[in-house]
Amino acid sequence: MSLQAYQRTAARAEDPRQTEYRLFGQVTRALMEAEAADTSNFQVRIHALDWNRRMWSVFGMDCASPTNGLPEPLRAQIISLSIWVSKHTSLVMRNKDEIAPLIEVNRIIMQGLMPQNQAQGAADGAFASRVRGSLG
Repeated sequence: MSLQAYQRTAARAEDPRQTEYRLFGQVTRALMEAEAADTSNFQVRIHALDWNRRMWSVFGMDCASPTNGLPEPLRAQIISLSIWVSKHTSLVMRNKDEIAPLIEVNRIIMQGLMPQNQAQGAADGAFASRVRGSLG
């Protein structure tokens, strides 16, 4: 996604948390498609991995700014995740690790960004799935 596309997206009538959630969803979907793609489909894999790394790099740089309004411990955690994503992505690009951990980290962050009413519905759905699984 280009910077201009992100800026157009950010200009929509949504708060930054919703924008970040939507961006994480788009990037995570691309990672899932890359994971499902044949390993010889290098273009799909590299595009998704690079997009994810660039997104995390922007978040890391933003959290490094003294003007960032997030609490310092949270900023430090996001910076640490950004560094981990960069290192793990390099391993995946060299076929030395899997994409799945990147997807899992993004999903966890998305759960934290999810609006409360959606988060409760997702939690209820996950609970219902576990109950159905244990009964079946």
